[in-house]
Amino acid sequence: MKRALFPGSFDPLTMGHLETIRRGAKLFDELIVGVFVNSNKSSLFTMEEKLMLVKEAVADISNVRVIAQETELTVVAAERLGANFLLRGIRSIKDYEYEREIMEMNQHLNPEIETVFLLAQSQYSHISSSLIKEVLLFDGNVQAYLPKNVYQMMMEKKGEINEK
Repeated sequence: MKRALFPGSFDPLTMGHLETIRRGAKLFDELIVGVFVNSNKSSLFTMEEKLMLVKEAVADISNVRVIAQETELTVVAAERLGANFLLRGIRSIKDYEYEREIMEMNQHLNPEIETVFLLAQSQYSHISSSLIKEVLLFDGNVQAYLPKNVYQMMMEKKGEINEK
């Protein structure tokens, strides 16, 4: 069985993330979306909210499951979950350089786990969760870049974005 882990903080889950999940689900027998904590970022959503939003957004993809992960290295979580692959999305050369460093460290930590990169489709290559929050902060329209359920909750949390 080919099982992959797609780790991310998903704060918020974007259409780019969702597109990577849909494409990855076609490549693997099972795709596990791991909602991880990014210690370098402050989150808008709680872990419970992110889990709920991601689960709702991928509910129609039968071979995808969503888990929370707060305390393990990605390769340790992948090994525990029986995932031999890590799935990562790349939007730009900047992402490539960053992701390559992570891939090399992961290879050092566990050479049995292979990293698979998917290039973002052009309509999503310029968006990031941070950019979405920034645009929303200044009343920009981000609806096209978010799944419907995520957009609705972002609008509910708009006041919290303004406070941060």
